[in-house]
Amino acid sequence: MQTINRKIEPKGQSIENWNLKEPDIYYLSNGIKVVEFDAGTQELVRIELIFRAGSWFQANNFVALATNMMLREGSKHNSSARISDQLDFYGAHLETTAEKDNAYVSLYTLNKHLQNTLPLLMEIVKEAAFPEQEFLTFSGKQRQMLEVNLQKVNYIARTRFNSLLFGKSHPYGNYMITEDIDKIQVSHLRDFHSSHYHASNCIIMVAGKIDPELKNSLERSFGGDSWVKGEYREIVHEVKTAEKRTHFHPKPDAVQSAIRMGLPLFNRSHPDYQGIMVLNTLLGGYFGSRLMNNLREDKGYTYGIGSAAIPLKHGGYFFISCEVGSDVTVDAIAQIRLELLRLAEERAGEKELTLVRNYLLGSFLRGIDGPFAMADVYRDVMEHGLDSSFHYSMLETIQGISSESLRALAEKYLNPDQMFRLVVGNPELEASLSI
Repeated sequence: MQTINRKIEPKGQSIENWNLKEPDIYYLSNGIKVVEFDAGTQELVRIELIFRAGSWFQANNFVALATNMMLREGSKHNSSARISDQLDFYGAHLETTAEKDNAYVSLYTLNKHLQNTLPLLMEIVKEAAFPEQEFLTFSGKQRQMLEVNLQKVNYIARTRFNSLLFGKSHPYGNYMITEDIDKIQVSHLRDFHSSHYHASNCIIMVAGKIDPELKNSLERSFGGDSWVKGEYREIVHEVKTAEKRTHFHPKPDAVQSAIRMGLPLFNRSHPDYQGIMVLNTLLGGYFGSRLMNNLREDKGYTYGIGSAAIPLKHGGYFFISCEVGSDVTVDAIAQIRLELLRLAEERAGEKELTLVRNYLLGSFLRGIDGPFAMADVYRDVMEHGLDSSFHYSMLETIQGISSESLRALAEKYLNPDQMFRLVVGNPELEASLSI
């Protein structure tokens, strides 16, 4: 057996040839689009139903989330306990998620049990009953979780910050308080389900080792005219950013401060989005970033600091986030500002840029490892009206963007004087933050 000399660094290899798997696309008889990734090696499949039913479409806080999560809590024919028992019996797993733009219902199931689990998914989605007692239990738990989260400076900063960028009444800026939960009744969920969970508002994504009979099974469960309810109508919300750029939220007895800085940006459709993704990685998008090296490795102010450019269907935003000790809050903000200014004034060195390129390319490879991951990557761009060509372009940007282009992007978009800033922490800090 050959012994590996661990003092010698393994040779790196460049990634040159890309061949992303394209999905098969077909339509059920009622118009539902099915996007299929047949790439599995195990007899397992994920069936994901995507609905335009996120918080963008709700008239009252909590409704979109509650509707989505309550789907498995009972149908016209089965109780929540019976549904859970059947899923467990067949070794299946159900996930429900509601985000800003869309809501998702995902079933993981063995192919050999598909004829039993797919009708159960149909029942959960199409025949949800929203039992009163189950809703009271669910809403009570959600209220308790919210009350606990409201004691955390990071949670307060995260939820309040977006309201500065988009406005409190905008779905991207709105945040929930306990009174919102108390106002919602089961009738709100049933109405939202009826108007948003139907064939005219649905896309199905399938990934795994596809059974030849799956297409017919999907047609039997989700095809037909009985589930069609009119056409999708776009909703427009007005953005109202805050007048002040700097804000402070007092949290008595807090020993740490949560810092949030950023500004409204754009989504994947914007021509500068791909360059911003590379720039963000350099600044705070991975463990070796400039912000981590400064505030964690050098100063020891925080366990972790990061930045991100978040793409949404109707826009996007950029933010920097960290938690630091109250006594170093002022200097932490100064160091973040310093890194932002340096990003716009100095070109990144080739060694640093090579490290960022390799990290992003490696992350992308990990992100398409397996059929479920492939489907997730495709879904992310599909929801923005894009296709796989976006990823080929992104990979070219990662490999070819120059340090001067990154510097110019920082100068254009990431001016710290234009950013909104929110600090959540001890009230004694407010006077020292020049607010």
